[in-house]
Amino acid sequence: FYLKASPRGKTAREEYAEAHIPGASFVDLEKDLTASEGPGRHPIPSRAQVEAFLGRIGATRETHLVVYDDASASVAARLWWLFRHYGHDRVAVLDGGIAAWEKSGRPLTRVVPEFPATEITLDAPKLPVVDKVGIQAARDRGALLLDARASERYLGTVEPVDARAGHVPGAKNLPWSLQIENGRFKSPQQLRALYTERGETSGRDLVVYCGSGVTACHLLLGRAVAGLPGTTLYEGSFSDWARDPELPIATTEE
Repeated sequence: FYLKASPRGKTAREEYAEAHIPGASFVDLEKDLTASEGPGRHPIPSRAQVEAFLGRIGATRETHLVVYDDASASVAARLWWLFRHYGHDRVAVLDGGIAAWEKSGRPLTRVVPEFPATEITLDAPKLPVVDKVGIQAARDRGALLLDARASERYLGTVEPVDARAGHVPGAKNLPWSLQIENGRFKSPQQLRALYTERGETSGRDLVVYCGSGVTACHLLLGRAVAGLPGTTLYEGSFSDWARDPELPIATTEE
């Protein structure tokens, strides 16, 4: 997925068509991983929508799903989180994505795989999610809010897509890219240090958000790599918060 286009000026589907890992199915963030209605730009799809997608690619509850992208797992993490949200825990992320695959000398293809359609039944949502009311409650009780966007968007100096610039007051900035080194996740020790530096302590509530609930999942994935407990996702994220003119915005480092 790209906000506008890939570095080569192409859409995500065009990049997939030119080269992908053999056997990989294309996942469209806007169509497969986003509900038509809901908070923010990329609301969480329903269980039925995810079941329909998995059925189209021939998956069952026994299928081990491996997800990847070309952006250091910043988008693949959403898929990893979403499958687990609906109880499909047989899911992994290819660390380093397609770049690591290519660097290792493994092949790419243009062949689009075809799999017999299946019917799959997932579980009711099980991972913690909050809306903007939940965010306000979290702020009131002193929870640690982490904003996964780049620092310039957090500070409001750049805002390419959302209604207002800045961040949720009180949130600290932890750009998802800080979890990555040379295209792959940092060590568990380094990842844990990132959260400690931003004020995480044992027993303190933690909520993560980004622009639209996609790259915030990268923080959740990084926490899993680090052996840290899972935490809460603000579904609509800043795109939801910024749309409400009655909600405050901050533009200074917290």
